[in-house]
Amino acid sequence: MSADLKVPTYADLGVRPFVNCIGTITTLSGSLALPEVRQAMSQASTGYVKIAELMDAVGQRLAQLMQCEYGLVTAGCAAALTQVTAACVTGTDPKKIARLPDTTGMKNEIIVQKSHRVGYDRAITAVGTRFVEVETPEELAAAYTDRTVMIFIFGDAAERGQISVKDMAASGHAHGVPTLVDAAAERPDAPNWYLEQGVDAVAYSGGKCLRGPQVSGLVLGRKELLQAAFANGCPHGSIGRPMKVGKEEIMGLLAAVEQWVARDHQAEWREWERRLELITQAATAFDTVEATVSQPGRSNVAPHLSIRWDPTRLGMTGAQVREQLAAGEPRIEISGGENGVSINPYMMEEGEAEKVACRLSEVLGAA
Repeated sequence: MSADLKVPTYADLGVRPFVNCIGTITTLSGSLALPEVRQAMSQASTGYVKIAELMDAVGQRLAQLMQCEYGLVTAGCAAALTQVTAACVTGTDPKKIARLPDTTGMKNEIIVQKSHRVGYDRAITAVGTRFVEVETPEELAAAYTDRTVMIFIFGDAAERGQISVKDMAASGHAHGVPTLVDAAAERPDAPNWYLEQGVDAVAYSGGKCLRGPQVSGLVLGRKELLQAAFANGCPHGSIGRPMKVGKEEIMGLLAAVEQWVARDHQAEWREWERRLELITQAATAFDTVEATVSQPGRSNVAPHLSIRWDPTRLGMTGAQVREQLAAGEPRIEISGGENGVSINPYMMEEGEAEKVACRLSEVLGAA
């Protein structure tokens, strides 16, 4: 690199980074890659490999780490949904692969519980499929036709519908239909709970709790199905060709999974609780301000702090507090409503909880 060539920065562009008190939200750039991930990506960028060879070797290593049959790296969780759906429709038939999204004469119906329709449909219907909604076990039994090709489950909604994950998967197996789970922001623990329930594939974001590359996803499941998903993705000339995942992302995602099984998750949880306690003490020093900590759901798995007050007595709404925190230095982004704010310590870096506590105290004090 030339000595006078300057690497561009956010500051050069007038873009302000922020302290993330919300979580692994894609619009907020997900998570920060672990140091080991950045190192793996840098090393991968120094040599050429054949992507098919690399993907298979990594798939086998992921299987060892995650205690499953096989693993696949994709360009994010949404890309995983597209590629696995395509695999269910075409298998490895090159003529069918070349025709997508034209599914004329092919199986193209996806069974889904109505409560699992949450806005990520396009990743699946882009293949040329359509959804068939069910709500009860009886409706599920009646939904199968000679065009049924897959069952879709949204992990966050797993406990909202009338049919359990295990029963959905068992029903699919009885009809020779595979089941796919979208678990993007969930913990990819090993052994995998979804695979234990009988599903055929489960997809995660690589750039959320794994803290891998932002442009990466992790799929775990049946080897034959995931190899067909790879055939429907890049570098092949298939519907998934635009969803390129390069050698850097493949190795970065593997490094993230290697770290996931080695990380001290209990110590991380204790640190999150410490951060929330620090912020709680700063906030509740003011009259009318109350704080409670709640446990998470399936996604963004960390304790959540809810800080509430009476805006008429404090003299400031939750929205006004959020605006001031976002406009200040450091820039702090949090969520909440009119009567308070919510803080997730999940994506905070070392030393940031102290900054959040200080700024929150300043803003509430000024009110």
